[in-house]
Amino acid sequence: MTVLDDAHALRDEVIALRRLLHSQPELGLDLPRTQQAVLAALDGLPLEITTGKDTTSVTAVLRGHAGSAAPGRPPVLLRADMDAVPVQEETGLPFASTVAGAAHACGHDLHTAMLVGATRLLAARQAELANDVVLMFQPGEEGWEGARAMLKEGVLDAAGERVGAAYALHVFSTLPAGFHVRPGVMMSCSASLEVTVRGRGGHASAPHLARDPVPVTAEMITALQTLITRRIDVFDPVVLTVGVVRAGTRRNVIPATARFEATLRAFSDATAARVGEEARRLLEGIAAAHGLKADVRFTHERPVTVNDAEETAFTRRTITEVFGADRVHPLEHPLTGSEDFSRVLAEVPGTFLALGALPEGADPASAAYNHSGRAVFDESVLPLGAALLAELALRRPHFPLSAGLPEGSR
Repeated sequence: MTVLDDAHALRDEVIALRRLLHSQPELGLDLPRTQQAVLAALDGLPLEITTGKDTTSVTAVLRGHAGSAAPGRPPVLLRADMDAVPVQEETGLPFASTVAGAAHACGHDLHTAMLVGATRLLAARQAELANDVVLMFQPGEEGWEGARAMLKEGVLDAAGERVGAAYALHVFSTLPAGFHVRPGVMMSCSASLEVTVRGRGGHASAPHLARDPVPVTAEMITALQTLITRRIDVFDPVVLTVGVVRAGTRRNVIPATARFEATLRAFSDATAARVGEEARRLLEGIAAAHGLKADVRFTHERPVTVNDAEETAFTRRTITEVFGADRVHPLEHPLTGSEDFSRVLAEVPGTFLALGALPEGADPASAAYNHSGRAVFDESVLPLGAALLAELALRRPHFPLSAGLPEGSR
């Protein structure tokens, strides 16, 4: 039986875990029900398990037969994120979220179930492992800095030796079946822009006696888009989207303040920082021109996710050998989402890849995207993701890095 055969044999078990997690989503760093479900699923396996001090993370170490003393064979890390997103589920699935305002609309329930499946596959092949494996079950990926918390608590050294390579995957509800890979920049960095415009309130019938922040806020939002198109190189792209605008209480009252928030994505941390500085000058200048003030807060959140070229070549070769060449889909461009697995890849070489989970028969152009309350993921990818994660851990110590890299992978 191959790893893939065994993964398919675990299909029902992995799907059941995914559906349990899906029905009871939890947000942020505190996921007690999710943690207990993961611990129950790992119970009885030959693992060294620790849980987070400040979060509900789970770290498990599976010892290889050679142990960490084997020269040149440092541990391999496999990661899954576990938290949900704050949206109302609208899928109508029989196992839909039972928690108002929370849903696994980003597929982290699939990630967790796949890593549990991979752990079971590896435990059954412990005698074949030439290295230790660190299983990283992470809370708080959705903006809560869960990866940073686990790094701080020593997840990279959980096996007693520094991890030598790290791998993770992410399902996408609009990508066709197969593994979508890319060396170098895989996903953008992210930053936030929070702006409070301070004026002077008054009666809507006498705006000349007030300092109305609402039209100034509208001018600022438009000016930011012009900033992007006129100050940033088109070949070093930036996406800036205003997602929150708040002002006023009644239509006949000019408010004293207005507020808006934006998210910024870029494929260079330096470019994101530059946009932050230029946005600050622009917004403060617009406010001053109208006799108002602007409080501008720019926060760099997550760095760019960068895949190591050699590890990505190894990942592509593994996918080809296990699933066939038709399952490998090289990505021409990076994705504009951001990931805090980027913090892991900033410390050790590895690869983050996308797994297409578009439901059979669905149109990728109209399918609901990740984070939508209507997002649906094809559960048939669960054995595939579990098998790949297990194969990466089994094969990594035997892969001669720098040898036979596919053309264009460097």
